[in-house]
Amino acid sequence: MTEQQLPDWADPSVSPADLDAQGVSRRQLLRRTGLFGAAFALGSVATPALASTQRGFGGEDPRLAYLVGDHHVHSVYSHDAKYTFSQQARAAARYGLDWMVFNEHSNFGHAHYGAELEHEEILKARADNPRQLIFQGLEWYIPAAEHCTVFAAPGKHEVDLLTRFELAYDGKLLGYTEGSAGAADTARNEAHAVKAIQWLAEQRRTGYVDDVLVLANHPLRLGIDSPHEVRAWRDAAPEIMIGMEGAPGAQGAAIPGWRGATSIRGEYENKPSAQSWAGYPADAYLTYGGFDWATATVGGLWDSLLAEGRLYTITTNSDNHRTVFDTWKNGDWPAGQNFDNTGRLPDPVDTDTPQPGSDFWPGQFSRTHVGVTRYGYRAVMAGLRAGRVWLDHGHLLDGLDVRVKRDCDAGRGVTLGGRLRVRKGERITLNVTVTTASRANPQGILPELAHVDVIRGAVRGPVTDRDAWKAPDTKVVHTKDVSGRKGTYTLRIPITAGDESFYLRLRGSDGKRNGAGYLGAAIDPHGPIPHAPGDGDPWADTWFYSNPVFVEVAGA
Repeated sequence: MTEQQLPDWADPSVSPADLDAQGVSRRQLLRRTGLFGAAFALGSVATPALASTQRGFGGEDPRLAYLVGDHHVHSVYSHDAKYTFSQQARAAARYGLDWMVFNEHSNFGHAHYGAELEHEEILKARADNPRQLIFQGLEWYIPAAEHCTVFAAPGKHEVDLLTRFELAYDGKLLGYTEGSAGAADTARNEAHAVKAIQWLAEQRRTGYVDDVLVLANHPLRLGIDSPHEVRAWRDAAPEIMIGMEGAPGAQGAAIPGWRGATSIRGEYENKPSAQSWAGYPADAYLTYGGFDWATATVGGLWDSLLAEGRLYTITTNSDNHRTVFDTWKNGDWPAGQNFDNTGRLPDPVDTDTPQPGSDFWPGQFSRTHVGVTRYGYRAVMAGLRAGRVWLDHGHLLDGLDVRVKRDCDAGRGVTLGGRLRVRKGERITLNVTVTTASRANPQGILPELAHVDVIRGAVRGPVTDRDAWKAPDTKVVHTKDVSGRKGTYTLRIPITAGDESFYLRLRGSDGKRNGAGYLGAAIDPHGPIPHAPGDGDPWADTWFYSNPVFVEVAGA
């Protein structure tokens, strides 16, 4: 697909007064022309300014439009899902997604049959509707650890890359699952995971595929992704292994009265096992406001990675296998057929009776917003790699634009994932432009943002202890009460650069459920908290998170 440039008026930070003569915003355009029809309309007008190439102090990033997506969706080509490819694609369009990744579980049936069969469906869908950005991916069973999304840019070798990778590096298929401390195979298995990421990097470097990315899925669900493994994957190829799910799928798992009295959002219902890393506390195996403990804990694992001064992107997604309250069930196998010899489940059958499930449809509840300057596959991947990402649950916001700039500069400044270079003691401003929800979400609720939190952490460089999971100098430094504010508004928050480099990231919620953060109220006075088992209505506890902006202090 030809990558198409986005106009200045597609920038979520542009006020209504700055729109074109017809007052058309990107969101209005999407509604008028259909979900993906906007791509062509957006590509037909002025080119935005490119990022500044200046060196020295300050910095400026381009205007962006944010495309909404989901990198973790399953279909009949996964052994434990049930929906057809077209059911998932139609749902994604219905709930406003611009891009999605079919992320099927690795399996011998998938590698030998299913991946190619699904690829044929994807190629047809791309041809029939080139406005719909559909990636093919793989849910990799990481040797000695959990799962990852692996996906490539469309091209001649995309499916071949995935199946070669699956057969050569998948922990489940190889029997490389052992990861407990001191076990004979653990070191070998962990090393094989690093080799896998390096192999993907080599395929990109040599041009075998245009691009490929990896994101860790539900990292603390089982507690088997240790901090040293996460760092090893990142360090193996930071341009490939770019981050993790900040919030898992299966957000409907704890709807009251639905799955039982022990259910937790995200299906985080596990206790530590022999495979779990012993350094995680018992509370790490829960979600907080629907977010993984590694992300939700201010000063926790995610912050300990950011405090090294290196970007590590977070995302959210549906992980859709079985949608809550849906009435479809798996179809029956014809005689002699199974997943191993077909690579595909039978088509589902509608029963007219609600079936078990924990998930939402793609885009129905969880959304990852990626900032781009062009509309296309590689633009989405470039935005993810650059960290131009924010996420929300329950359609809490229509838009978010974040800029950090020196007070003495006239430009836009840098945005999410970016780096601003300043002098010691210099004054800078964090500009947060919020566009509140303008219509009811799929649950029929008009979400209202109650507060915006600014989280600041010192950048101290690489850690000595590769299993460190705390960033003790990270905390909430500003909280803005925005209750009752509507439309598009900008918060201007003054920041002073101290003696050392730092980063800023944002978080906010509907204000319905919060309390002292996991590491204490002095660090996080009103953060997300776990819900009671079996009583976790996701629509009544919604949050947004953003990636960080790094501020580099000269001489620090």
